[in-house]
Amino acid sequence: MTALLHIEGLGKRFGGFVALDGIELEVQDGERLGLIGPNGSGKSTLVNCICGTLQNEQGSVRFAGEKLDGLLAHERTRRGLARSFQLPRPFASLSLAENLRIPILYAVNARNAGALPTAAIDARCRGLLGEVGLAEKADRLPRDLTQIEMRKLELARAMAAEPKLLIADEAMAGLSHTEVDEIIALLIRLNGQGVTVIMIEHIMRAVMEFSQRLAVLVAGKKIADGAPKDVVRDAEVVRAYLGE
Repeated sequence: MTALLHIEGLGKRFGGFVALDGIELEVQDGERLGLIGPNGSGKSTLVNCICGTLQNEQGSVRFAGEKLDGLLAHERTRRGLARSFQLPRPFASLSLAENLRIPILYAVNARNAGALPTAAIDARCRGLLGEVGLAEKADRLPRDLTQIEMRKLELARAMAAEPKLLIADEAMAGLSHTEVDEIIALLIRLNGQGVTVIMIEHIMRAVMEFSQRLAVLVAGKKIADGAPKDVVRDAEVVRAYLGE
């Protein structure tokens, strides 16, 4: 089976600092992958190299059989890659519905040569807001949202691009136990609709509940990859999190 995402020998340096060192990773279509590691392990750098915010110096990234190296971030989004950010970045002066129009216009319509008419775009925006529980606030501004509502808007913005693969970067940081459960349920529901999901998270309860497979980065290297229950018992993983 050909992987949806195939990363081979990925390397990234910042001057003399090696941020990523020969990363090998595959993600299958429809999979839920958890990506964990201590702060500074290279998780964000890996995501940025996958999404095109950074360009890797070594190795390659293939998505849906196409080599992405050298493509800009928006070009990768149009091919079906989307991400949410740990710190939500909505357009502050636009309503929630208008925030979702942007990725639809510049990703979906650009991909499909402007196939969606205005009425369909409006319906899609409100439908997505309904999926994340924000339908009643479609015409409000982001400043009117609570913290968890901002996280839901961030996920809705990513989903508006109609991705094949969604990378959720610490979508639960700072949330309560109940709010974490809401985000887990939302991500699992999206996955059930056919979206492959990579979740980067420090809340291990969430990681274990969500992930079908778990990969671990430490100091720019992948040190474990497998079934979550096995990975968390791996001696090298335990050392990385708890020390000797």
